[in-house]
Amino acid sequence: MAAAGCGGSRADNGYGGQQARRRKGPGALATGYLVIYNVVMTAGWLVIAVGLVRAYLAKGSYHSLYYSIEKPLKFFQTGALLEILHCALGIVPSSVVLTAFQVMSRVFLTWAVTHSVKEVQTEDSVLLFVVAWTITEIIRYSFYTFSLLNHLPYLIKWARYTLFIVLYPMGVSGELLTIYAALPFVRQSGLYSISLPNKYNFSFDYYTFLILVMISYIPIFPQLYFHMLHQRRKVLSHTEEHRKSE
Repeated sequence: MAAAGCGGSRADNGYGGQQARRRKGPGALATGYLVIYNVVMTAGWLVIAVGLVRAYLAKGSYHSLYYSIEKPLKFFQTGALLEILHCALGIVPSSVVLTAFQVMSRVFLTWAVTHSVKEVQTEDSVLLFVVAWTITEIIRYSFYTFSLLNHLPYLIKWARYTLFIVLYPMGVSGELLTIYAALPFVRQSGLYSISLPNKYNFSFDYYTFLILVMISYIPIFPQLYFHMLHQRRKVLSHTEEHRKSE
């Protein structure tokens, strides 16, 4: 589940690639709204980036920096839920299921793991995925904004299809280590678990569920990573050919 939304692997959501050029774009009103949404989200993640840098300079340490950006991180990561609505309404030509899978995985890690298990908030692994997410989202939302305006700088396109090579494994590592660190506390507290007997005759073990989430990274991570590598070769080689022909 969570593996789908980490690092720099988020799909293009129909804004900027070959697929977008083959499809009819959103109307003027929808485009205006999407530009505003992406500008706000870019600014939000920039606020998180600045907050991390300021906290680091003030403390002189990278430990426990999560508390300095906890509120904006929760707000803007949860704000990505609107991307599912954009797909459902058809103003963004992307799969609702795939987008929901990607967005919900990040929201899950933000709220159901990091927020819910307070003990992991001081783990360095949290900073690992927060930094990966922050850089990724600043680039991603900038990419979408300029694509909608039909004025995409090559540097942003290059960053979008290159930095994931480092950011994706970095994000995955941080997410896995954070979930792993949460396991003993979840087991001890019985967090979100439902035991029998109860009137619904239903049981749920959140500890086991988290282990299954971690296992899901094994098939998902390589698929998404190599898919992005393929996309990088296709998009950047097309751009180079286009620049040479001008």
